[in-house]
Amino acid sequence: MIAKVLNYVQMYQMIEADDTIVAGVSGGADSVCLLFVLSEIQKTIPFSLSVVHVNHGIREEACRDAEYVEKLCAEQGIPFYLVKEDVKVYAGQYGLSEEEAGRIIRYQAFEKVLEQQNRNKKGKIAVAHHANDCAETMLFHLFRGSGLRGAVGIRPVNNHIIRPLLCLERKEIEAWLQERKIDYCHDNTNDGDDYTRNRIRHHILPLAEQEICNGAVAHMNKASEHLLQTELFVERMTAGAMERCCERKNGEITIRISDYEKEDAYLQGQVLLTCLHEISPGRKDITSVHIEGIKELMGKDGSKEIHLPYGICVCKVYDRVTIKRETALRESEVFGQLHVREVGNEEYVFNGEGQIEVPCLGNVEFTVFSYEKDQNIPQKTYTKWFDYDKIKQSVHLRKRRPGDYLTINSRMGRKTLQDYFVNEKIPKSKRDNMYVLADDSHIMWVPGYRISEYYKVTENTKKVLQVTINGNHT
Repeated sequence: MIAKVLNYVQMYQMIEADDTIVAGVSGGADSVCLLFVLSEIQKTIPFSLSVVHVNHGIREEACRDAEYVEKLCAEQGIPFYLVKEDVKVYAGQYGLSEEEAGRIIRYQAFEKVLEQQNRNKKGKIAVAHHANDCAETMLFHLFRGSGLRGAVGIRPVNNHIIRPLLCLERKEIEAWLQERKIDYCHDNTNDGDDYTRNRIRHHILPLAEQEICNGAVAHMNKASEHLLQTELFVERMTAGAMERCCERKNGEITIRISDYEKEDAYLQGQVLLTCLHEISPGRKDITSVHIEGIKELMGKDGSKEIHLPYGICVCKVYDRVTIKRETALRESEVFGQLHVREVGNEEYVFNGEGQIEVPCLGNVEFTVFSYEKDQNIPQKTYTKWFDYDKIKQSVHLRKRRPGDYLTINSRMGRKTLQDYFVNEKIPKSKRDNMYVLADDSHIMWVPGYRISEYYKVTENTKKVLQVTINGNHT
């Protein structure tokens, strides 16, 4: 197995001589395996190794895990760093799920130690993702709707983050540890189905292996490798297309429309997406709707402009389109003129402030504003406030779909939309015609009934999305 991992490391040039490697080790099977494997690889490739363990302050046995990892490091003479953070407090402070807050805290800790250890050397962060994690991520992204980037799953190398165990399945790791009588800690939070990834891990992948195709995880990882090569090829082609039709100057990108239109239709979309990602400080609110909006703008006569999330302004002047960020915009203008638009049969997407007439529902108005602590949350049936920063995807107003669910209590317990309809005794004849406000499969609001607990405004809310429905509420 060491030879297998070493070959994988060399294939992707993860570790080179004299590198500084900081490994995240939780004490679980995967990370303990990573620690021992990296120690073995040091015999072939000379590099410095340090370990970071993060205590999230959630589990009672967390101190035991930290002590175990520290003991392993002491036995092997590896520098050990313990970081303690209260994930629950951090999550509440920034309006994040505990899962996302934990991920951010871990990587911040890794980066901090790497900065301390890295003395004019090449620094890398090693994490213990393996083949099953990649398969779970691929399914997670595909179920939610994904392009090529999401379908890849997990990259072996992402900037200075490396994943040496991505070539191994979980069963290989556990068998290797058992064979060498190496103990590891057990995290009982992985046993439940509270997280979507856990449900994929416990139910969907085992079913695929047992009932559909033995070796499904291995086959998915082989597909991931092919998709990664495809993505890298597309990135190179996109970079070439941007050289042919784009100009960068003073933090702005200008596209020459005549040159842009010579490119392949798929590359045209990739060029626009790359431009937006370069200009914007984040990706969450950049969707295919914005790409289509820019394409529509290019097809119009004269000089026009639209405004996108993050204060991005897209201006068309004759045969050129300039994408830039206008930080001086008022907050109400940041969300701009793409407004709310119809994207399909009886489906509407929110991309900014505005209103739209929805059949059998009425006039629906969307407003975004900063939240002040002394503001009273309206207690109206058809005016609701939502914590804008908790929204993960674009907000859709649509009919129900399989897999829709609500968060029903402060413990973030979930209930399927179907079960909710049954409990509320909503007639079957009415359910298929009802509109819901949805963030992907997470239902934010069933108009006339309740909103999801997850999106409620709290003292930590910074920005509010207000949705008001006026008119026919049938």
